[in-house]
Amino acid sequence: MAPTYDLLIIGGGMVGASLATALLPVADSLGLSIAVIEAQAMPSPGEPYQPSYDARTTALSFGARSFYERTGVWQRLAEHLTPIEHIHVSDKGHFGAARLHAKEEGVPALGYVVENHWLGRVLLDHLRDKGQGAVDLICPAEVMSLTHQAGGYKVEVQSGGDRYECQAQLVVMADGGRSELRNTLGIPYSQESYQQYALVSNVSIDRPHGGVAYERFTATGPMALLPSEPQGYEQRCGLIWTLPEASIDRVLNLSDRAFLQELQETFGYRAGRFIRVGERYHYPLKLTVAQEQVRTGLVMLGNAAHSLHPIAGQGYNLALRGVTDLAETILASCRQQRALGDLEALQAFEQKRRQDQFRTIAFSDKTMKLFSNSNSISALGRDLGLQLLDVSPLLKTLLARSAMGLDYPALRI
Repeated sequence: MAPTYDLLIIGGGMVGASLATALLPVADSLGLSIAVIEAQAMPSPGEPYQPSYDARTTALSFGARSFYERTGVWQRLAEHLTPIEHIHVSDKGHFGAARLHAKEEGVPALGYVVENHWLGRVLLDHLRDKGQGAVDLICPAEVMSLTHQAGGYKVEVQSGGDRYECQAQLVVMADGGRSELRNTLGIPYSQESYQQYALVSNVSIDRPHGGVAYERFTATGPMALLPSEPQGYEQRCGLIWTLPEASIDRVLNLSDRAFLQELQETFGYRAGRFIRVGERYHYPLKLTVAQEQVRTGLVMLGNAAHSLHPIAGQGYNLALRGVTDLAETILASCRQQRALGDLEALQAFEQKRRQDQFRTIAFSDKTMKLFSNSNSISALGRDLGLQLLDVSPLLKTLLARSAMGLDYPALRI
């Protein structure tokens, strides 16, 4: 660990590692020193990757592909990706339905499904293999304190039984939605509970999934079924099932057989018959937005800055656009020989992010509330809207481009 860094990233998960990966191609030429501090140990070099049936997955927009191609990790990442070739949106018990197809939009896929562990593994391996001399991976380690001072922050780090201190011009907090440091620094945030839980698991179906991602609105909440990499001879899908707070314990405690039966009754047979379920995870659904996302020498990124309803699968893609904007801000500061922690530059970054956050969060929030409304007039309106979308190529293209992240500038490095 060096005594000083230009950039110190707290959290080597998918968001933090993506930021370091984005800056890696120009770090040497700009003389940029980077440290990534991660609480988990690094995977051993050369250790073979074993996909897990119970692994959590993330939906990447098509725009994320451009990001990872430019940063040099896409080729390896694609070894364990499942393309989303079709999206089917439906309202259970009503006539409304809409379908999007990659071929009609002129792209190889509308998005991709990846295991979180695989994405994190690829990013950290890339930083370890390509980042020698430019990126210090400090893990397992924990940041114990941050102290603002002239020129940046003093950072106290614990690794094993030892404590170290270093200084950084710019500290990026990418340590997740439960960031203790956010609370320690007194950063205020707004929070609204949806009074729902997301139940997340993997399920097997009795037929090929065909690259179809389903968004199904039901009386108890939306459900998403994402096509995933097969496990042996089994076709696997990632399930995100939104449940009211009053129902979550009962559903979690069902036997596998009873769970699959209730899932089948709720979702229907459009994707086939559910034949197996893996480990079930759950977490409360809250709309959380940090009210102060930058300070002089400090930026919050990803879930530390915002978390939203998973209804449209845009949480990680919103975070990745934040990574893109911050990387551009850092590059501009380096080229203009301006301090990375310059407040004016960071406030400009924050303003841009706020606009994107407002748009994305408003879409997810309003969609969830619209489809949770049992009023017959609301139901008729939303089903007519879905039918109009299904027959309008222009509306489909506009929605598809937004969902794929193609209406947002790509990373320039």
